[in-house]
Amino acid sequence: MFRHQGKSRTFQHNLHLASVLSFVAGIVNVTGFLAFKQLTTNVTGHFALFINDFANLEFWRGTIYFIYIFSFFFGSFFASLLIEKFRENKRLNVYILPGVIECILLIAIALFTDVVEAEHPDLIACLLLFAMGMQNSYVTKISNAIVRTTHLTGLFTDLGIEISQLFFPKVYPKKERLIKTIKLRLVIIAFFFSGGLVGGFLYTEAKLGLNTLLIAAMVLLISLFYDDFRFNYIKVLRKYSQKRSKLKSNLPLTE
Repeated sequence: MFRHQGKSRTFQHNLHLASVLSFVAGIVNVTGFLAFKQLTTNVTGHFALFINDFANLEFWRGTIYFIYIFSFFFGSFFASLLIEKFRENKRLNVYILPGVIECILLIAIALFTDVVEAEHPDLIACLLLFAMGMQNSYVTKISNAIVRTTHLTGLFTDLGIEISQLFFPKVYPKKERLIKTIKLRLVIIAFFFSGGLVGGFLYTEAKLGLNTLLIAAMVLLISLFYDDFRFNYIKVLRKYSQKRSKLKSNLPLTE
């Protein structure tokens, strides 16, 4: 899910990646909004508010929206920088690094606000935007820009285009491939929505507050390490199988 690249990457890998990370993004999105009344998984709304404040000559007020936008951008930049920096290290799964940092940020925010009252909500919102910028960046790089999990605007646009193409089989003959892509989009939307429902329930009904972010971090951590464990387990099995085959081929023939 997190390791496979290029030709070795399959539709199932992207499907698993999309389901887990869109669920995490859904939890963060609702938790951030309920806690700070700010969107913390995308910057489209912040950009509109930034332009509005500048148009009304309220420059200082608009600065916070610029900082929100920059936080998301810097998260994306930082994740990509990490991946490119350590890509040559074949022993290291470079895509786990930004994922682990994202988990650390979510856990730190939850635990810190347990001990200290959130006196600077804008700073916490910036950290959540940074984390989601990282997620959007490494998901995009892993899936070769097929999967996006932190916002739905482009997703619904692509979904609308792809469903319309089903009505023109002569122009778009690869129906099976098109259906797979539509399925992927629907999975992302469904899991983003499910994450939002779970996040909203835990925040309001279960009274977890920002501790809801711990659930998102736990889901992501389990996915990261399960994927790595499974990869290494399969690798060991293959080595054992190859060694066994080699030993059998070297055995002398008996009459």
